[in-house]
Amino acid sequence: MNILLTGGTGLVGSVLIKNILKKGHNVRLLTRRKRNRQGVDEYEWDIPNKNIDPKVFENLDAVIHLAGEGVADKKWSSSQKKKIISSRVESAQLLFDAISRLEKKPTVIVSASGVGYYGIDTGDDLLTEDDAKGDGFLADVVDQWESGIDQFVKLGMRTVKLRIGVVLSANGGALSKMVTPVKLGIGSPLGKGTQQVSWIHIEDLSHLMLEAVENTNLEGVYNAVSSNPVTNAELTKSIGKALGRPVFMPNVPSFVLKLLLGEMSVIVTGGNKVSNEKIKNAGFQFKHENLDETLSQILNKN
Repeated sequence: MNILLTGGTGLVGSVLIKNILKKGHNVRLLTRRKRNRQGVDEYEWDIPNKNIDPKVFENLDAVIHLAGEGVADKKWSSSQKKKIISSRVESAQLLFDAISRLEKKPTVIVSASGVGYYGIDTGDDLLTEDDAKGDGFLADVVDQWESGIDQFVKLGMRTVKLRIGVVLSANGGALSKMVTPVKLGIGSPLGKGTQQVSWIHIEDLSHLMLEAVENTNLEGVYNAVSSNPVTNAELTKSIGKALGRPVFMPNVPSFVLKLLLGEMSVIVTGGNKVSNEKIKNAGFQFKHENLDETLSQILNKN
């Protein structure tokens, strides 16, 4: 298959490219500037100016859409909030406009989404894809993000939206930020510590994205999380266990995190307990379900 990937230079995209190539598919990467990556055909696009290389769509079978400004990259100023939303909405619209003009259209688009759809902090309620949109900025972002993908149905394309939890990886992301203080002996739970963290190993996420491309029975929205959500305190202690470091410091108060991060602090002081039963019932098998084993495997790689 010829698979188009946006956002392929990020944490998830780099792992996904390797997985796609390993399965014998061809990768076409849309990027703001070419980097001559081995085994990947690169094409340029300019989202603000609505330009995209039309050659990327020739005999294209599938699209995996990961592009979007990182929600935790910078504090949520008014301009940064607009950038977070526009990077998702405008990139999806550019793809839609270009694909709608094609005589031969790809058959499927798989898009990243987020469990932030369910709200800032939903406590211990186990949430499914049928639960309503929650409150807060992240919920609004995801809602607009998914709406931009829903329009591809009008083109006769199968659409899959994966609401992703906290991605655990050895090469960056949220885990790297939590590991550093634990290594220094100052690791501690954040806020009240009881907020739920729904997580997924990056390898499982990569395989799930490719499964969504290949499995024509998958359609609509699925939660991309492991079967075993944990609290923030449990996650912190598990990191300490994997590193052989005790976690004994008192919790970092929520007001301190609010002073440091502003409104963006809800990313760490809030959380959601999310079910993955829908995707498991569709036949997908997770390889990494136990948090202690997952963290040991990630953090103790040689």
